Amino acid sequence: MYQQTSIIDFPKIGNSIEGYISVAENKTLPFEVKRVYWTYFTPESVMRGGHAHHRLELILVAVAGKIIVTTQIPGDADRRTILETAHQWILLPKYCWHNMQYSHNSVQMCITNMALKEPGYINEYQELKRIV
Repeated sequence: MYQQTSIIDFPKIGNSIEGYISVAENKTLPFEVKRVYWTYFTPESVMRGGHAHHRLELILVAVAGKIIVTTQIPGDADRRTILETAHQWILLPKYCWHNMQYSHNSVQMCITNMALKEPGYINEYQELKRIV
């Protein structure tokens, strides 16, 4: 019914003198991209997330700064991932409870497999445990 989170390492093309580029295309991602959005200016004291999705899968990347991503799939231990390099992303599958905390200068980009639909949210962890 569910899968674990996974880290995606995209190749860094370039060098330390001229800089780098990393490329994500539908052919290199685990799903077809339907939506891209980003968060920024999030105070360090704010924890975002606190939900899971029925069908939506997303990839998170720290374009700038540091993001601490805590994930939980019922029945498994919490996983803590620190994103702080722009070529390392995390895939959050459906039914994955997640929270994010940001450094003051962070910019987070999110890539999803579908457009946002409010009824797709699971806002109560007990409901997620019941479903999974």
